[in-house]
Amino acid sequence: MNDSSWGTPQTGYWGPSDHGQGWGAAPAGPAYDAHNAQHTRPMPIVPDVPEHGGDQDVDRGTARLSGPLFRDEPTRARPLPGEVPQNPEPMPDAPQPAPAPQKKSAGRDLGAAIGVGVGLGVVIVASLFVVKAVFVGVVAVAVVVGLWELTSRLQERKGIKAPLVPLALGGAAMVVAGYVRGAEGAWVAVALTALAVLVWRMTAPPEGYLKDVTAGVFAVFYVPFLATFVAMMLTADDGAWRVLTFLLLTVVSDTGAYAVGWRFGRTKLAPRISPGKTREGLLGAVAFAMVVGALCMEFLIDGGSWWQGLLLGLAVAASATLGDLGESMIKRDLGIKDMGTLLPGHGGIMDRLDSLLPTAPVVWLLLVVFVGSG
Repeated sequence: MNDSSWGTPQTGYWGPSDHGQGWGAAPAGPAYDAHNAQHTRPMPIVPDVPEHGGDQDVDRGTARLSGPLFRDEPTRARPLPGEVPQNPEPMPDAPQPAPAPQKKSAGRDLGAAIGVGVGLGVVIVASLFVVKAVFVGVVAVAVVVGLWELTSRLQERKGIKAPLVPLALGGAAMVVAGYVRGAEGAWVAVALTALAVLVWRMTAPPEGYLKDVTAGVFAVFYVPFLATFVAMMLTADDGAWRVLTFLLLTVVSDTGAYAVGWRFGRTKLAPRISPGKTREGLLGAVAFAMVVGALCMEFLIDGGSWWQGLLLGLAVAASATLGDLGESMIKRDLGIKDMGTLLPGHGGIMDRLDSLLPTAPVVWLLLVVFVGSG
């Protein structure tokens, strides 16, 4: 039986009542038979629950039922026993597992870096104390490879075509001239190399001439000119020990900065240039270099004193750090991490010369001031 055919539901049930017509009154209408209604079985009212937004609310004026059993939104079905609930809600106060601590990484293949470093050290020291001319040749080769890496990256990343041939020939000549003729010979070689760069570039179309020769002259001073001071150090009577002091101080400065910075580094030194360098690492470089500088000046350099070594170590730590930051600035501009891949664990030759090149004139000058050019 459809309850909607009875009209608007009222409280109670349809049919006569002992209380009279006012109680449980029957609906009016021609289809109502009072005699038959008394023999009709009382029927409880089951009110229609209209759909939300349906026409029943308007036509019959029934109020929408509400409460915990009558809601517009669908109720969520409870899972049966043994059933896995779908999309379970997380517990609000459930403790979240803490992320596993990450170990610090050196960022390079440390084993390969140590092996290559030891191998280079053996070659350099052997050539330095056996035949000085061989060591000069090692420096010249390093200069040529460094120039090749630098000009290759400039062309790849910036489209700058610095002429490599005059740079390589002139760079090697500058190192040899510094060893044979001293500072005067080195300056003459620098001037001739710069002139050769200007002339060599004239054989190509004029587009980009200015930026190409500017990069070429920059390369002349950045790589071979600074390396010439190493050759000039070698001309002294204790030249081999001076060069060894220069190499030891630079390597110890880099090692101290790396070791202390990796273990205790918290405050960034120059985050926009080299995010890995810290102020704590710089203090480590200074401390290590000053101690080794005092030992070297006291025991390796003729006429040297420990306090001079302290000043020398401080200067080396500063110049090596600035040199490292300078090459990092170049690599940032070029958008690369390393200048090359020739040395496993180190990058390229230029990635090893970055702190050595600017340190060479500093050590040469301070040694001349402290103990003379002898």
